[in-house]
Amino acid sequence: MSLALTGQELSFQRRVRTFAERHLRPIAAKIEADEYFPEDFLRALGKNKFLGAPFSKSDGGLALGWVSETIVAEEISAVSGAAEMARLASAALYSAPLANFGNNVQKKRFLRSVLSGEKIGALALTEPRAGSDAGSIKTRARHDGRDFVLNGEKRFITNGGVADYLFLFAVTDPSKPARSRLSAFVIPRNSKGLEVVRAYGLLGMRGANVAHLRLRNVRVPRENLVGRLNCGFSIILDELDRERPAVAAGMMGIARSAFEEAVRYSSTREQFGRPIRDFEGVSFKIADMAVKLAASRLLIMHAARVLDRRSPARKEGAIAKLYSTEAAFDVAHESLQVHGGLGYTKDLPIERYFRDARFMMIGGGTSEIMRYIIQREVYKEMGRLS
Repeated sequence: MSLALTGQELSFQRRVRTFAERHLRPIAAKIEADEYFPEDFLRALGKNKFLGAPFSKSDGGLALGWVSETIVAEEISAVSGAAEMARLASAALYSAPLANFGNNVQKKRFLRSVLSGEKIGALALTEPRAGSDAGSIKTRARHDGRDFVLNGEKRFITNGGVADYLFLFAVTDPSKPARSRLSAFVIPRNSKGLEVVRAYGLLGMRGANVAHLRLRNVRVPRENLVGRLNCGFSIILDELDRERPAVAAGMMGIARSAFEEAVRYSSTREQFGRPIRDFEGVSFKIADMAVKLAASRLLIMHAARVLDRRSPARKEGAIAKLYSTEAAFDVAHESLQVHGGLGYTKDLPIERYFRDARFMMIGGGTSEIMRYIIQREVYKEMGRLS
């Protein structure tokens, strides 16, 4: 397995980077300062097929594999973490399970318009009492004729307040074990009884829309059931395996920008008559940041390549996410330190990188959960080898 980008992938990376500089850079400050949701930017991404890069051409994508998803995540996040969070929720968290488990009718109705940027998607998984433990989901979908009627709450739903469609998980058979009681549905935003309770104010990722939702007798036709009844847990696991390398790549984009700012600043800022890069207290920080970025890139690429081989990537994705998200925060922290007092002001984007980088040690599975998954998979592998 090659961990280097191919010529085609490098060309795609250049296209996405140029696009982000041209279309996102001019509004990045507005996204942060005004908490502006970049809907027009998502639409532009869709027109250029960057939202559907990993998905089949029949679904409206480019069929470039999951490596392309990590490329897009890094390049968008390097300019605006909030814009990447909005893109990720629509193009990956919502779209991947629908692309992999939806039927052709569902894809035509609910997927293609999201990948084209005309509509926005969101994944509705987390609840007030179900975060790391997805098996504790309480939202209930009961049969009523050919329809399902849904009641419950979802919180911390990225794009939840602006999404046209929700990919939502609910309990369809409470008598069964946790892994056999859930089903997946697509819920149109205009469904009667679906309410946005509030949008959260966030420490970082300002401009991302993260909402608390409530469902009161929301009627959904059986045609909106994705996959088989009571088989939603396997869809959750597949979605998370794909989400984690993309999340890691997004955090690497933030770390890359923080790193580049530190290199530039340390080369021009002078103290004691010379650039601060001449002092090992600074230059060794740059070296450590470079190592963390290189390691993150290799771990992310490994997980994405495994997915593109159509192999399970549970351990690989968890390793990539754990290391890269923690490394991104370390890099942002050290970059701020290199910048000194100026880094702590809003005159530079360093403090934004610092705040944005903190989020994904929680979102998409906490660092603690990643460690649990990794050790579990390691012991499984050792058991098979012994």
